[in-house]
Amino acid sequence: MRLALGPRGLRARIVLGFAAVTLLVSVVLVSATFLLSRSYLLDQREASLTRQAFADANVFNSRLATAGSDVGDLLTELVPSGGADVVVRSGESWYSSSLDVGARDVPGSLAELVTAGSAGTARIDTADGPALMVGVPLRAAGVDYFEVAPLTELRQVLTTLSVVLAAAAVAATAAGAGFGMWAGRRAVQPLEQVAGAATRIAGGELTTRLPPTDDPDLVAIVAGFNSMVDALAARIERDARFVGDVSHELRSPLTSLVTSVEVLGARREELSPRAGQALALVEGELGRFRRMLDDLLQLARVDGDPATAAGGPVSLTALTREVLAVTGRPAEMLAGDPDEETIVLGDKTGLERAVRNLLENADRHAGGAQRVEVRRRDDAVVLTVDDAGPGVPVEDRERIFERFARGAGAARRSLPGAGLGLAIVSETATRHGGAAWVAEAPDGGARFSLSLPRVAS
Repeated sequence: MRLALGPRGLRARIVLGFAAVTLLVSVVLVSATFLLSRSYLLDQREASLTRQAFADANVFNSRLATAGSDVGDLLTELVPSGGADVVVRSGESWYSSSLDVGARDVPGSLAELVTAGSAGTARIDTADGPALMVGVPLRAAGVDYFEVAPLTELRQVLTTLSVVLAAAAVAATAAGAGFGMWAGRRAVQPLEQVAGAATRIAGGELTTRLPPTDDPDLVAIVAGFNSMVDALAARIERDARFVGDVSHELRSPLTSLVTSVEVLGARREELSPRAGQALALVEGELGRFRRMLDDLLQLARVDGDPATAAGGPVSLTALTREVLAVTGRPAEMLAGDPDEETIVLGDKTGLERAVRNLLENADRHAGGAQRVEVRRRDDAVVLTVDDAGPGVPVEDRERIFERFARGAGAARRSLPGAGLGLAIVSETATRHGGAAWVAEAPDGGARFSLSLPRVAS
């Protein structure tokens, strides 16, 4: 079974890159250093042992020149330098200064070379470890002299050297990874600043800018980002001002039109049935137009000041109770925690508008609100409105909070309202640091929820 690994981040790739390069360089340097050191130490050791063997062979040869000397007795009396062992062949007989080394340890190629009258060396393995055997022909005495010197000390030195070099490679790799972490942090830091600034801007803080920098590689990026934010803020402000200006300019003719229609409505009994029906249609459309204009003005104020809403402590339970009373709904519809348990910090007027919009949305689209609750949930206060409608399809539960959003499959003019009420609820929740959503109510229908951060009473 293969495990699927997620994509590595930029910082991880930088660290891995530095560690891999450092490890590769360390391995190459360590390998080269070890091989060169091994070759040098081995050559020096072989040269030293060869000189030592030739000196011992000369001493042994000079003693053999004495008349009546026996090879075995002389070998017993010979004390080689450095604790080496000696193997001697005289004719067909072999003699050894130690029981651990004998004729069996002499390589055939070295024996043939010495018998032919040439000196030579060979590396052999003994019971005590690797050793160097030096063969010297003693022609005058008719003897082949072989001296075996241990290489155990050299092996220990090389083992220690390899451990030290391996530790150095590991330390260098760790240092490279540490430097990679530092370099990765420095490389990603500007991106993190841009991401943080973009997040704050998306949250409505249009005054956010990147701090100036002296880095020539980042000057253009910082300047371009700040220019983009300036243009975005100017565009949002211009659009909000335009909507606000248009809405205000529409108020005067709308007021005149409403007044004229009210005058006609006061004399409704004098109108013909068809004219009365037309007047009723005009009154309905004017009411719809007036509500849409009020919603547009509210959204214009939100867009003009998208930062977190300021205000004082407000009890969401008490505020909801007031809205129910003002809109003529029974107080028994509300079930909530005590007023002191549902304190939030915010703009009371904006919150009243959001609660009213939730109730009016239930009236227009779902047969009216059936139950309203205000509950404390940990560090939040949640207002829920359950209606008696068919509910909201899952695929529309996010889109329904967009501006001018309508139910799927319905004509725009077949539903009352302008599609701005829930958008105002969502914008108000966001400005207060909360959220709005819709789900299925326990008894059927839809449950609209507004969550706001709770503060101590």
